[in-house]
This record gives sequence, structure tokens and C-alpha cells, in this order.
Amino acid sequence: MTHPFIPTPFRPAWWLPGGHLQTLGGKYLRSPPSLPLRRHRLDTPDGDFLDLDFGPGPSEGGLADGRSGSGPRDGGPLDLDFGPDPDPRQPLVLILHGLEGFSRRPYVLHTMAALAAQGLASACLNFRSCSGEPNRVPRMYHSGETGDPELVLRILRERWPGRPLGALGFSLGGNVLLKLMGEREDGGLGLLRAAVAISVPYDLDAGATYLERGPLGPRYSRYFVDSLKGKVRAKEHLLAPLLDLEAVYGARTIREFDERATAPLHGFRDATDYYRRSSSGRYLEGIRVPTLLVHAHDDPFLPPASIPHGIQDRNPALTTAFVRRGGHVGFVSGTAPGRPRFWAEAEAGRFLAGRLGA
Repeated sequence: MTHPFIPTPFRPAWWLPGGHLQTLGGKYLRSPPSLPLRRHRLDTPDGDFLDLDFGPGPSEGGLADGRSGSGPRDGGPLDLDFGPDPDPRQPLVLILHGLEGFSRRPYVLHTMAALAAQGLASACLNFRSCSGEPNRVPRMYHSGETGDPELVLRILRERWPGRPLGALGFSLGGNVLLKLMGEREDGGLGLLRAAVAISVPYDLDAGATYLERGPLGPRYSRYFVDSLKGKVRAKEHLLAPLLDLEAVYGARTIREFDERATAPLHGFRDATDYYRRSSSGRYLEGIRVPTLLVHAHDDPFLPPASIPHGIQDRNPALTTAFVRRGGHVGFVSGTAPGRPRFWAEAEAGRFLAGRLGA
């Protein structure tokens, strides 16, 4: 029998008061551990590719072996040879990064190390256009795109039929993960045994509005929008017939970018339609996989009223770790700036290890 998970109390660092400092501290204080990753490329049915980076396994002492692999680039069956077979009893966790993230972000590498310390292997799915190389087709990725992670989970399941699989999503990746499970008839049980979602924008429309009106909203928006525009420029030859590029390059907020690029490129009527159909909050009650939700009330990317308080009473598959402070993917504790500790990764590792039998 699986015992109920009781989150460890989060004690935020006294020297990082407030959601913005927790958010910025989480970004700049996570010095990335040295973890060589093994890359494996998978071709997709629509002629594109996905890059999957395998992190360290527990038996590797915290380090991957540095080998690389790639799937077929010119069609044909998917290559399921991911290198040496691991211990089939060793659980594997698929990590889904946040907006404009990738497998080398410090929060991903810290998570891989935390999972390895709990006896869990890991792999990070780089969303389309996020692995360092523009993808081959016009479409990219967005908060409601669940087809790619579902494809990867199916491939992993086919490659290792008896291996316990879990998933962990940050921010946008957490939204994708929750939507993927909740929109399936089986609630995700055919794909996963356990999941964790950290700092999820459960209501994308409310989150975009809250960010725009916040004191640092323009700075956050500029950081993400400039990065997204760079990816549009890298694929202008594909996107020029489909988008008004002048309008796209004139976008100043995430909502404007979604209105002018994300929505038309991915079949939504407008940004409002995209946000409504892609927000994970509407799918939470359909999830059947044991899932831990981690969120802070002072997250600058989502108003407190949009946090799904009480959802664990309506869906016993969900466990909540909602805390007053922590920012967005911050959750920094520790007694001094030189000795930060990162609570969310540690709690995610504990939860997944307990549910996956590490």
C-alpha cells in the first residue's frame, strides 16, 4: 500500500523575500552541475524531429556516460536503440521544461541530479525548436501541445515495457503534462505511474494578464518574447507565407506574440481561444495518475485566485504542495546566499521515488 505523501515544510531563504526575488534567485543561483547528457533524436510522423537528452542514472554515480545517439533522419521506423539497457527495475522520469527552456537549463540539470539521488533515471524532452537547432516544419511548441510528449512516452514504453515511467513538468511543461493526462480517457494511467508539476500556469489567460500588470511584467515578457522572435527569424522561409512577420516582430508582450504567432500557427482562432483550450486547470479532475502539484502564492506568473485550491478534495489522485512563498520555479531555501537549497526538486524526487518504487 502506498502511504500518503506529506510535503516537507518549505522555509524560504530570508535573504530572498518576495516572489520576484525567489524567481530571480531560482534562475541565477542554480549553478548547473556538470552532467554529460546522451542525446537521442527521434523522427516524428509529420517529418520533424524531437531531441531527447538522457541524464545520469543512479548506477552512474551522478554522471552519464557521454555517448550520443540519433534516430533516423530520412523516414523509416523509429530507432528505439537508446544505448545500453538500464536495469529494467530502475524507474525513468521524463522531464518537460518551461517556456524557452531546454535540457541544459540549470533547473533541469539540478532536477536530474536530485532524481538520481533518489534512485531515478531521467530524460529531458526538448520541445520543437528548443534543442539548439530549428525544427523542420512551421509549427513549433505551445502550452497545449500534448502530442509530442505522448509520442515520446509511448516510445519509451515500447522500448522498456516493464520499466516504471514518471514525468515532471515545469511551468509550460507542467501545463502540457497535466493537460495530457487529464484529456485522456484513462486519465494518463496508460502512460505513467506518477507525475509532478511545478509552477504551472493553470489559467493561461489570467496568467498573461497578471504578468502584464505586474511591476516586472515588461521585463519578464521581453525576455521570453525576444527569445521567441529569434526562433521565428530562424525559420522565416517557412513562416513568411503563414504569418504577418512584421506584426510578430512588433509584439511586446506574451499575449501579443500568442495572438500574432502562436494562435494562427497552431490552429487557434486567437490568443483567447488558445488560452481557453490549452489551460490545464480545466483538465485536473480527469487525471488518474498520482500527481504532486507544487505552487507558490506569490508566483508572479499566476494570480493566487487561479491556483486550484481544494482540487485534492475533488480528485484524490492529486496531492498539493501550495506554499505562501517561493516565486516561479524558485523555492530557494538556505541560511546564506552561498549555500542555497532548492526545495521543489527535492520534493519532486521524494514523491516520484515513493510512487515509482525506486
